[in-house]
Amino acid sequence: MMARGEHGAAAEPEYDEAAIRFLAVMWGEGYLSPGGPQEVDRVLSGIDLKDRCVLDFGCGAGGITLHIARTHRPAGIVGYDVERPVVDRAVAAADAAGLSFIARFVSSPTRRLPFGDGEFDVVFSKDAMIHVPDKEALFAELYRVLKPGGVLAASDWLIGHDGAPSADMQAYIAAEGLSFGMASARRYLAAMAAAGFVDCAAESRNAWYRDVARGELERLKGPLRAQAAAAVGEAYVEKNIRTWTAMQKVLDSGEHCPAHLRASKPASGVRP
Repeated sequence: MMARGEHGAAAEPEYDEAAIRFLAVMWGEGYLSPGGPQEVDRVLSGIDLKDRCVLDFGCGAGGITLHIARTHRPAGIVGYDVERPVVDRAVAAADAAGLSFIARFVSSPTRRLPFGDGEFDVVFSKDAMIHVPDKEALFAELYRVLKPGGVLAASDWLIGHDGAPSADMQAYIAAEGLSFGMASARRYLAAMAAAGFVDCAAESRNAWYRDVARGELERLKGPLRAQAAAAVGEAYVEKNIRTWTAMQKVLDSGEHCPAHLRASKPASGVRP
């Protein structure tokens, strides 16, 4: 996932080997967010990536980057993440899959993305922007690295309002133990527009993940439990059962609101 704080790396990785192994059991090898390839393809619906240059912002362990490389046939795709353990895992996966010629991975703790202006035709991101509290600075950087006429297609975990998190939401975030900088759809759209993006849109995916997460919890308690415990130990599984239980409360209330995001950089490259 992407940066902690102001695009800076955490002192210790939040997605360590145990987290990577556990989430591979839950969501598939190389995936650190739910929905698998099908949800990735929904985020990218209607966008032709063939022969285009793509940035996967917050690429995690590389499962999504490699799916895009295999099935969407870009000219090249760069997976970017601040956390070295997941990038190392992604590089190894690309080598094993024979996809290093099209997919490369970059890790950098800097506030400014290590890419040139207008380097990419498409910026994709899957549930990583939650880790960046400064949404305005984030979208300004994503705008900068897009070519004029380029497209931003993302999903992220949003909060359903602009007020303080409820007690249930605070309990869920504490259970996750991750650097969540949740913001509302209103703030995301405002930050995109302030950066210069046009045709900004946010589509709630709460109803979808509310049901999916309930199934994930039941599988973790049942058929996946032994596999997960073998990967990370029983205590880690118990912790995540508590986390999923807390998450279900805020999904059911609508306060936790996963969303798809879409925007474009004007063809002129000039901010409107």
